[in-house]
Amino acid sequence: MFTINSVPIKQIGYGAMVLEGYYGQSEDNSAIETLIHAIDQNMMIDTADAYGAGHNEILIKQSMEQSGKDAFVATKFGIVFEEDQTGSRLDTGWGFPLTINGTKPYVSRAIDNSLGRLGVEQIDLLYAHYLDPNTPLEETVSAMADAVKKGKVKAIGLSNVTADEIIRANKVHPISAVQYEYSLFRREAEHEILPAVKSIGAALVCWSPLGAGFLTGTVKDLDDGDFRNNNPKMQGENFTNNLQRFEHIRKISVDLGITPAQLALAWLIAQGDNIIPIPGSRKKSRIDENLAALDIELSSEVMGKLDTIAPIGAFKGATLV
Repeated sequence: MFTINSVPIKQIGYGAMVLEGYYGQSEDNSAIETLIHAIDQNMMIDTADAYGAGHNEILIKQSMEQSGKDAFVATKFGIVFEEDQTGSRLDTGWGFPLTINGTKPYVSRAIDNSLGRLGVEQIDLLYAHYLDPNTPLEETVSAMADAVKKGKVKAIGLSNVTADEIIRANKVHPISAVQYEYSLFRREAEHEILPAVKSIGAALVCWSPLGAGFLTGTVKDLDDGDFRNNNPKMQGENFTNNLQRFEHIRKISVDLGITPAQLALAWLIAQGDNIIPIPGSRKKSRIDENLAALDIELSSEVMGKLDTIAPIGAFKGATLV
């Protein structure tokens, strides 16, 4: 089992972004019930200050209060969501830009705000959500390191970065985790990101490990307000071609008597002890389904078939980073 700051981390975590309505409507009471279930299963809870403009962190605070149990919480800063704050424009490739701020004063302010919303004295794992293109990486990471020295943060990480940035940041302060999109749907992390993460002894925390739900086999079409309409992999001809490719993966899962989601997660887990997927779900039953993947061992034959069906770049469409 991988450890972060000497804390054992279950190899499947919980991504709480899904509770903010990006993939369909979510209601607070049911969201808290789902979070409490994830906390009871000792899953790492992943959030960000920008999810719901702080609302997601508040939900986690309420869930810990109601459960009476502390959780290992990872949160992020950097995406500017408050009207009185400024930053640098960052194009995402998903049809909309983000405003990013990685300056020392902003980092310090964001950490204090997250501590308040989460209702904790220390953040277990703090990520820079994106790096500010107009602020030196070293300034941002140094500000995070200062928070560690002050006892406000236990461990630090990076999200959506390059291999070179991982190595540079680790020279300023040890990087415990790097968050990056990684799944059968998108394997580009294997080129440079995964080797860099392994070289510094960090965890690779996989966002969108089920391809934003695509690898569950439940995504056939999307409602107009669904966030995933911005994903080039789920648009037009790309979407049609990707659905056809997915059918081969679905057939393997049927033959094994497991769900496509469990197959996708088991494949990720097999990539190494430092690989931690963080699927999100609004249903407790899906959390249990996902956790069952921890007990699935895939044969070399199955792993080979998946490599043939879904090599790097097989699923069509541009990517966010």
